[in-house]
Amino acid sequence: MMIGILTMVFEDVVPYLPEDAARLFNFLFPSYHVLLETALIVWVLWLLLRKKKHPEAKIVLTFEEEEQIIKAWKPKPLVPPTNNDEFSKGDNITEIWGSVESRPGKHIVINNVKYLNLATNNYLGLVDDPALDKEAERCIRKYGVGSCGPRGFYGTVDVHLELEEKIAKFLGLEETALYSYGFSTIASAIPSYAKAGDVIFADEQVNFSIQKGLQASRSTIKYFRHNDCSYLQELLEDQQRYDISNPKKAKTIRRFCVVEGIYSKTGEICPLKEIAAMCRKSKVRIFVDETLSFGVLGATGRGITEYLDVPIRDLDLISGSLEHAMSAFGGFIVGPSFVVDHQRISGLGYCFSASLPPLLAGVGIKSLSLMEKNPLMVRDLQEKCKFFHKALDALDHFYVSGHELSPVKHILLKKLHGSVQFTRDEKCSALSRIILIVKEVNKIALVQPSYLEKQEALVPEPSIRLAVNRLLTRDEIKIVVCAIQDASQRVFDI
Repeated sequence: MMIGILTMVFEDVVPYLPEDAARLFNFLFPSYHVLLETALIVWVLWLLLRKKKHPEAKIVLTFEEEEQIIKAWKPKPLVPPTNNDEFSKGDNITEIWGSVESRPGKHIVINNVKYLNLATNNYLGLVDDPALDKEAERCIRKYGVGSCGPRGFYGTVDVHLELEEKIAKFLGLEETALYSYGFSTIASAIPSYAKAGDVIFADEQVNFSIQKGLQASRSTIKYFRHNDCSYLQELLEDQQRYDISNPKKAKTIRRFCVVEGIYSKTGEICPLKEIAAMCRKSKVRIFVDETLSFGVLGATGRGITEYLDVPIRDLDLISGSLEHAMSAFGGFIVGPSFVVDHQRISGLGYCFSASLPPLLAGVGIKSLSLMEKNPLMVRDLQEKCKFFHKALDALDHFYVSGHELSPVKHILLKKLHGSVQFTRDEKCSALSRIILIVKEVNKIALVQPSYLEKQEALVPEPSIRLAVNRLLTRDEIKIVVCAIQDASQRVFDI
């Protein structure tokens, strides 16, 4: 390159030189050209042929030295150690229970001991249904155990499409997007629509997956008091006043409202009819998470819209789970075609996670078919929920939180001993002792919900959570209530 540049320069200079000087320059320049190229070739050959220097000879270790180095090596942990201070106070669940050794059906085996299970979600009792086992085995023989990729990258199997079609048809909507994990469903759905600069109104008791979705959206979050429609109305009116005073900015703001059908933290049912009316009037889009209410509420288990007689097409987006009433795995987003299509290209949990294993999609199809063919199982569950709620309401030291139709019952401590106030740690400790007594004496599995206190928008009061199972008999429910009553008397009546 340098030679070419010099040649161009010399060609420009030569016409301006005297005749004798130009003749001499033309005679000498080719010689310099040859010498320069020769020097470059010699330099390249020297670089290629020179021997590399080895300042240090290769160190050869003996077998004993290698073993000593291996023993002294301390690898870094694959995951950071768990910080128990992040969780709500109280005894660790694993310290109370240990290792689970069976499927979490009506009964559960822990450390070789069989317990009546009220700790896990199996509302319709389908975990114990042999038809689901046969369907899972059939799918394993046909498809194997995994899907081998996300939905958009070789991970879509015919059972995924069949399950999506059945859910959409069951709920009377156009399309469904199937997720491989229930937690990631609503956590991915919210940020795929709401972005920075948007406004989201959310109930202060929404579950943790919704909170993660709100956080990922980077939107402005405005929490309203739990199930308080008047407070939500105030927030909507404040937003309208702001929009009127800032018309240019208001054109770029999208507004959403996020609620649950049945709130997992309280067991309360959302007043969806009132909230939907307010949101329509204020032009706010509605997201409803039916994780707990799908398969539970309504005459046929279609959820809160069927139970409250709310037109399902008035809602912009509905998310649900197959992990609670359906006893399968995964979650889904259902709605109009244009909404679900956007979810398929923007939902991070849909785009970048391996799709639901075909065997679990097959189990989901079978569970949905069983519920459709036998709607009496939904009615049976609702009757058990009402009976359980009424029985728990008679406890001396507890009061029941939530709606009578909720399959999740939270029992919280009443104010005891007059004006004595217990701290949160004392409440958690007392509840853990009650759970331990019921476990040891009555062989019943109960659980105290844990929360990441530093990350929760509003940490609920300590409680004992009971999950209702359709297969529970009335006698078993009475035994559970009596066991809690006896254990609480042993703890408090000292």
